[in-house]
Amino acid sequence: MERTSFAEMRCSLARALELIGDWWTPLVLRDLFLGVSRFDALAEDLGVSRNLLTRRLKALEENGVIQRRAYQERPPRFEYVLTEAGRDLVPILMALTAWGDRWAQPEQGAPILFHHKSCGCQFQPRLVCSACGKGFGADDVAAMPGPGGAPLPGTKLVAGILSARRAGAIGD
Repeated sequence: MERTSFAEMRCSLARALELIGDWWTPLVLRDLFLGVSRFDALAEDLGVSRNLLTRRLKALEENGVIQRRAYQERPPRFEYVLTEAGRDLVPILMALTAWGDRWAQPEQGAPILFHHKSCGCQFQPRLVCSACGKGFGADDVAAMPGPGGAPLPGTKLVAGILSARRAGAIGD
């Protein structure tokens, strides 16, 4: 089955999924964040085929999410590290992990616990408003149209809903 490309959609979520939306990519990024940075170690840890891992790493590098860095000259050996764009994905991966801990946790318990380096405390990732610092959920947010919104493939109906919301025709 051929995958549909989201690259041309006028939707930031769709375009992000174009870059990181296959099953293996978030796991590769998780491993890089946790310190598994060499090809053989990634392949072993994930149990993924070398061909698939090669394709994922190449795509992540081409899209600026990771960087390949030489750690040995003879023979040439490389490791992979998160770029700024890759590091910006870490809180998202942590939030998805927290969701998995709540809704899909293994019987044995959470596989990873997060500790905040500044205070030393274990914590659960949560999203907060950048303006007021308060946490929020689905019921606390009203999505409004942005300057790049348009009724194009992938957002045909959403663009109309958001435009109506701006005009006051639809409540939050």
